[in-house]
Amino acid sequence: MSTTAPASPVVNLDSEGLDRGIGFLGLLWASETSIIGSGWLFGALGAAALAGPSAILGWVLGSVIILVLALVHAELGGLFPVSGGTSRFPHYAFGSFAGATFGWASYLQAASVAPIEVLATIQYTSGASWAHFAHGWYKPATTGPGTLSGVGIVVALALLVFFIGLNLVGIRLLARFNAGITTWKVAIPVVTIFIFIIGYFHSGNFGHGVGGFFNSNGGAVKNIFETLPAGIIFSLLGFEQATQLGGEARDPKDLPKAIILSILIGGAVYILVQLAFLGGVPTHILKAAGGWSGLVSTSKAPHVAAIVGSPFYTVASILGLSWFATILSIDAIISPGGTGLIYETASARISFGLSRNGFIPEAFERVTGSTRTPVVGIVVAAIVGALFLLPFPSWAVLVNVVTSMSVLMYAGAPVSLAALRKQKPDLHRPYRLPGAWFFAPAAFVGATWVIMFSGWETMTTVAAAMLVGYLLIALNYAFRLNSKAPAMDWVAAPWIIAYLIGMLLLSYLGPFGPGGAFGGLTSILSQGGTGDIGLYASLVINAVFALMIFYWAVATRLPEARVDHYVADVYPPPLEGH
Repeated sequence: MSTTAPASPVVNLDSEGLDRGIGFLGLLWASETSIIGSGWLFGALGAAALAGPSAILGWVLGSVIILVLALVHAELGGLFPVSGGTSRFPHYAFGSFAGATFGWASYLQAASVAPIEVLATIQYTSGASWAHFAHGWYKPATTGPGTLSGVGIVVALALLVFFIGLNLVGIRLLARFNAGITTWKVAIPVVTIFIFIIGYFHSGNFGHGVGGFFNSNGGAVKNIFETLPAGIIFSLLGFEQATQLGGEARDPKDLPKAIILSILIGGAVYILVQLAFLGGVPTHILKAAGGWSGLVSTSKAPHVAAIVGSPFYTVASILGLSWFATILSIDAIISPGGTGLIYETASARISFGLSRNGFIPEAFERVTGSTRTPVVGIVVAAIVGALFLLPFPSWAVLVNVVTSMSVLMYAGAPVSLAALRKQKPDLHRPYRLPGAWFFAPAAFVGATWVIMFSGWETMTTVAAAMLVGYLLIALNYAFRLNSKAPAMDWVAAPWIIAYLIGMLLLSYLGPFGPGGAFGGLTSILSQGGTGDIGLYASLVINAVFALMIFYWAVATRLPEARVDHYVADVYPPPLEGH
C-alpha cells in the first residue's frame, strides 16, 4: 500500500488558451489606467457640488471601501488566474446561478465604461477653445449636463470602433501601448496637484463665506454619502482589470501586487486632486456661483457655466494658465481614451469567461489568429457599449448606474472568498488576506451601502438590467447555444433573489431618491426614496441585512466535490500515485 501523500493541486496556466504575455507592470498599468480616467476630470466637481470641502471625506471613505474590496480580489485573483475573474469567482463557490448573476453584472459594468469615457472626451473637448471642430458635438442643457448631438454620437461610435482595432492587435502590443498612455495619465493629475496647491491655492474657499467645510445643501453627512455614487466610487473603479486579465498574466503572483498597489496609487491621487480643485477655484468665481452647488448650474456669471463642461480646463483658463489648459484638454482625450480601451479589452475577457462557464454562446471564447484574441467578444462589447450612448447621452447620468452595477459585481467576491476558504482551504494562495473573517463581510456591507447611496431610480434601473441578463441566459439554455451549459445550481438562487428584492425595498423606503449633483435618471418609478427610513437607521438596517445575506450565502455554499468539478480546468486533479 502506498503511503505517498496526494499531490497538492497545481494551477494549470495553459487552461485558458490565451497568450500569457503580461508581466507585473502590464497588470499594474491595466488597473491604473482604468482607475485614472474621466473620473479625475469630472469627479472632483461632482463631489464638491454635493458636499463642498467635506467632499475630501467622501474620497477617503470611498477609498477605504474600494481598498477592502481590492484586498478580497487580490486573494481570489492569485488563487484563480483566469480571464474575466470577477465573473467566475462566484461560479466556483456557489454554482451556475451565482455565476450567471454576477457574471452578467460584471459584463454590463465593463461594457458600459467605454461609452462613459467616450462621452467624457467629447464633453471636455467641446469646451476647449482650440477644438473649434468639436463645439457642435455636445449640446449644453439649461440645467446640469447636456447631451451629444447627432455628430457627437457619430464621433463616439468612431472612437469605439478605434478601440476594436487596438484590441485586435493582441494583448502584448496592447499592454505596451497602454503602458505609455498610463504614464501620461498618472503624470498629468500629479502635475495639476502641484500647480494648483503650490501656486494657486485659495484657502478662503474653505471658509464660511462660501459654506464652510461642511457645505450643506440640506444635510452635510448625507451629502458626503451621496458623493460616493455621484462620481467617487466610479472614479476608483478599475483595480479589478488585473483580475480580468488573469488568464493572460505571466505569473499569477503578480496579480495581488498589481491589484493592491493600483488602488493605493489611485486613491492617493484622487484625494489630492479633490484638494487641488477645492483650492484652485478662484474665490470670486465661487461666490458668483452662489457656493459649491452653483458650479453645476447654468449661472450667467462669467466662466461659471463653463465649469460644468470642463472643470479643470476652465479653472486653468481663468487662472491665466492657457498653456496648461491646452495640456488638460489634450489629456481629456488621452485619459478617458486609455480607460475606455482597457475596459473594451476587459469586456471581451468577461464574455470569454461567461462562455467558458456555459452561459453565453461558445463563439465568445474562440480565439483567432496569431494574436490569440477573442474577436467575437471584442466586437460585441463595442456594440453593447454603443447601445449605452442612446439612453444615457451624458457622462453624469450614466455614472450612478455603472457604479451600482460595479459594486453589485464586486459584492460577489467577498462571499466567494469566505465560501472558498471553507471549500478549498488547501489551495495555494499567492496572497492570503489577513483577517478575512472581518474584511470579507465588511466588504459586502460596504458594497451594499454604495448601492443604497445610489438611490431608488438607479436601483430600479439595475434591477431591470439584471432581468434582461436572466432572459438572455435563459435563451442560451433554451436554444442550446453552448454545449458546456451546466445544470443550473439553484442553491444560491434564494439568497441572491432575496438580496436583490431586499435592496429594492430598502432603497424605496430609504432617504436616497432621485437626484444627486446632476439630477437623477428619468423613471416611471421616480417616487421611491421616500425617506420613511432615515439616514442613520438606513445605514444600520442595510448593514444588518447585508450581514444576514452574507452568512446565509456562505452557509449554502456548494459542496467541495462540486467546486472541484468547476475548477477542474484551472486545478486539474493530481494523477493517482503522484
